[in-house]
Order: sequence, then C-alpha cells, then structure tokens
Amino acid sequence: MSRSKNEMGNVSHLGNHQNHYNSDYSPALLEAFDNKHPDNEYVVTLDCPEFTSLCPVTGQPDFGHIIIRYIPRIKMVESKSLKLYLGSFRNHGDFHEDCVNIIMKDLIALMDPRYIEVTGLFNVRGGIAIKPFANYGDTDHQEMVRQRQLAYLNQQ
Repeated sequence: MSRSKNEMGNVSHLGNHQNHYNSDYSPALLEAFDNKHPDNEYVVTLDCPEFTSLCPVTGQPDFGHIIIRYIPRIKMVESKSLKLYLGSFRNHGDFHEDCVNIIMKDLIALMDPRYIEVTGLFNVRGGIAIKPFANYGDTDHQEMVRQRQLAYLNQQ
C-alpha cells in the first residue's frame, strides 16, 4: 500500500526539481515523515559516501563517508532532505568529530529515534585517517549504546 499525500506531511524536497543546493550548514533542510511501523523495532541504514566539509583551521576540503543507522520511533528522515542537509556541510568548517556529533544531534532533534549511531570514515589527510563514531539511545536502549561503542572500539 503506497502512502497518501496526507501521509507525506511536510516532505517538500522529494520530487521537487527546483531544489536549491545550499552549501552552508542548514539543519532546516532536514524533513521527516511518519513511520508506518512504529510497533516494530527495525534498523534503517543510510550510507552516504560523498560527504565533504572544510578544515576549520586551513579551510582545506575534507572528504568522508558517513554511515547512519537508527531504530525509528514515530518519525523517519526523508533521504533527499538528508542528501541536501549533508551537502550543506560543503562550506562548513568543523573537525570530523564535530561533524559526526552535529549530524547525530540534528537527526535526534528531527526524529527522536529509539537508537541512532553515526560513523564518519574520513579520507587520509596529513597521514592520518579519522573515524569518529557517535551514538545515542533512549532509556530502553542504553545497553545497546554501550555494546555498540565497545564493538566499535574493538574493530579498530
């Protein structure tokens, strides 16, 4: 069964061929839609291999791969709005660790997920690859938060 226009709520980017590709950080670009299966706990993975931002000191471009995994509650992020939002980091100067935490916090504010994690796999620059991981869980998912942090630490 497909969604009705009413179920799409405020989703405006998807199907809009007149989108403006903002290159300055803007969480207002994020849009959400209702989860049709809030009684199920399931994982959504969003794989975003073309992330760019700027070094806050040198202004040089940084390239990375962002992976977002979350267990939705009532709201879910609309993927085109996520693409536009991530593109808004293009001229944003922040450290890799900050970008990952900002993305996670903006998505928490948008969706109020049961659980979310954001991983940044940034290209080597200056001989060092930086791979920040941030996660959050509601009170029912605190053990998962700890387990996923330990698993991430152990894979490095």
